[in-house]
Amino acid sequence: MPTALAALEEAYTRRGSKDRADARAPVVGYVGADVPVELLTAAGVRAFRLTGDPESGFALGDRYLGRGVDPVARSVLARLLAGSFGDLDRIVVSHDCEASLRLFYALRELHRVEPGSGLPEAYLVDILHLPHRTTARYNRRRIGEFAARLEAWTGRPLDLAGAVAAHDERRRLLAAAAELRRAVPARLTGRQFLAVANAVLPVDEHVALLERLLAEADQLAEHAGRRVFLSGSDHDTPHVYEAIESEGQVIVGEDHSFGGLFMNEPVGAGGLDALAERYHHSGPTAHRATAGERAAHAAEAVRRCGAELFVAYCRAGDEAPAWDFPEQRAALDIPAVLLERQEYGRADLTALRKEHPCPT
Repeated sequence: MPTALAALEEAYTRRGSKDRADARAPVVGYVGADVPVELLTAAGVRAFRLTGDPESGFALGDRYLGRGVDPVARSVLARLLAGSFGDLDRIVVSHDCEASLRLFYALRELHRVEPGSGLPEAYLVDILHLPHRTTARYNRRRIGEFAARLEAWTGRPLDLAGAVAAHDERRRLLAAAAELRRAVPARLTGRQFLAVANAVLPVDEHVALLERLLAEADQLAEHAGRRVFLSGSDHDTPHVYEAIESEGQVIVGEDHSFGGLFMNEPVGAGGLDALAERYHHSGPTAHRATAGERAAHAAEAVRRCGAELFVAYCRAGDEAPAWDFPEQRAALDIPAVLLERQEYGRADLTALRKEHPCPT
């Protein structure tokens, strides 16, 4: 394996571990796709996205959230209460879906009424996505409040221009890396790209490794197999990717926030105004876009990556993606299958095998 890919894989496997604390900077864990990570970088904090673990128990999270909430949120809360992420100075949560909002309320109350829980203060970034001028004004105010709060937390002014430039460069390089798995045959598997995109590294280190990965592209192995586009629920762990790709498929695209949507449009110049606009229009995700918008996005994304099969994966407790599937299927010119009510971190591929057996 080329050295850059190996380093990115290793950084991905460390996500959620306790060895991340940096005495020189506050450590912030964040939840959700709508947290403006550029502001966290601009504040000089050590930030990483909190993820669940389908292999560990949810009991601690279930106690406060109940079993009706998306299991990813329940798992994140359980891991926080168990101290799995080490010492965090703050937690930032976005309102990207109902489960994230429920998690924020639980974190806020636990910090207030159970100071012995060890949970730090939680802050909500409430970005909305309605196509209205009033929504844009609301989002701009929320972004400004978050920037001011970060300055108060850290006692230092934000280097917003430098942070935006660094994150835009990372997005550009990730888009270039995505082309490697769109190649025929693919030069990255879906599982590998998930690691490349979500390696837990400061943005400047991530950029450097992405540059090395692209420079080593001709050393990457070729991956044949039926080309799959994966839609539906977020995937904060590699389990489902590994299950699908173990059966002769290669995931060449997806539309969730740990994958393809992670490389959305750059922020560019414009400071907080441009940042607010970028997060206002990010997506389209199943929780905030219409079925028609999701179908149009799926058709274009499938065409770009040359997919041969469309798989909509919908986790139990995350029903929204399944509502889009009929319109998505109608918009596509390739076979499509719905995997509904799936356990977190698991993939029951019975329907896929029955309806669309993989060619040998």
